[in-house]
Amino acid sequence: MKMDPGQPFQTLHGDDVTSWVSVCPGGLWKVQQTHGGSQQTVSNSGDGASCSSSSCPRLGSLCQVRVRLNASRDEAESLVSETGNEGQSVQPDHWGTETEATAFPRCQDSVLQVPLGDWTTLRLGEGQCDITEACVEGMRAGEKCEIQISPVGSGPDVSVPHPAEENLPLCATIELKAFTPGEESWEMALVEKYQWVKSHKERGGVRFRSGDVWGAADSYSRALKLLITLHGHVNEVEKKGQEAEEQRDTDTGDKLQQLPSANEFKTIKAELHSNMSLCQLKLNQPQRAMASATKATHLEPGGAKAWYRRGQACQMLNELEEARQAFRKLLELQPESPAALKALKDIASKEKEGNAQGLRLSKMFS
Repeated sequence: MKMDPGQPFQTLHGDDVTSWVSVCPGGLWKVQQTHGGSQQTVSNSGDGASCSSSSCPRLGSLCQVRVRLNASRDEAESLVSETGNEGQSVQPDHWGTETEATAFPRCQDSVLQVPLGDWTTLRLGEGQCDITEACVEGMRAGEKCEIQISPVGSGPDVSVPHPAEENLPLCATIELKAFTPGEESWEMALVEKYQWVKSHKERGGVRFRSGDVWGAADSYSRALKLLITLHGHVNEVEKKGQEAEEQRDTDTGDKLQQLPSANEFKTIKAELHSNMSLCQLKLNQPQRAMASATKATHLEPGGAKAWYRRGQACQMLNELEEARQAFRKLLELQPESPAALKALKDIASKEKEGNAQGLRLSKMFS
């Protein structure tokens, strides 16, 4: 069963094992943290809230990490038992001039995403490598943790990195050497939070165009979760009306001007739900795709793409009348739309075929 990147991932706790499900370009992978780390609850919330201690990285922290595949269990044990500067939060001036995230593209045939064996700087919350980030959220500087990774389900969406096809589950050790301070989502300035929303939305588009559909869905999900926290403030500013306009002459007003209006907020939220729907269609999740597209059409009734995606999802679910209504709405918005006309024709043909088959069956048993 496939899971939707837009939903929280379950965390299980045992005596010595924490497990969760992470997203990578090839699909969903189960991760078991068996040794090391701070054994904090791991989440895929994108808000850095998984570690309650200030000694752990938070949203926006630059983390210097190293990931190594373990050749054998004995080697893994020796790696985990190495000592480090546990519990020390190291500031950027302690690790040279490298205070920017390492630039490297997401790779379609890789699970761990990061260059193995090298020290890499990740910006926590960007979703460059979901597995590594989820581990780092619960670690302190100087700590190591050992993980085992195995694919969830099977099929074309699951990709195993070469040369480990015959060595599942994969075993790896993640080290956190240092990190810069970050913030919890509720500590962030409103404008900064909105910048994260826009960054995730843009990153989702880049990933989708590159074929990284799981990664795109993860980015859109992160954007939605942060955007929702701005809802109350956007409405409050909108209600103030003239008072808000007067504030625009102050420094605070200049910052408010960088936030979306209530209408812009609805549009952005609708676009994100519509984009999620497209990803879910590609991932063969029609029920979730229909739900996402429906949210988009409620927020933005004039969104043609969302109506088309709702129609596609209903077709996949064989809910032909619902699909017909969606495509007819699309025709109202875009008269003579080739996609809508073709879809309506396909629905009519499918219904005609179903009626003919039903008639044949009735004659057989009459």
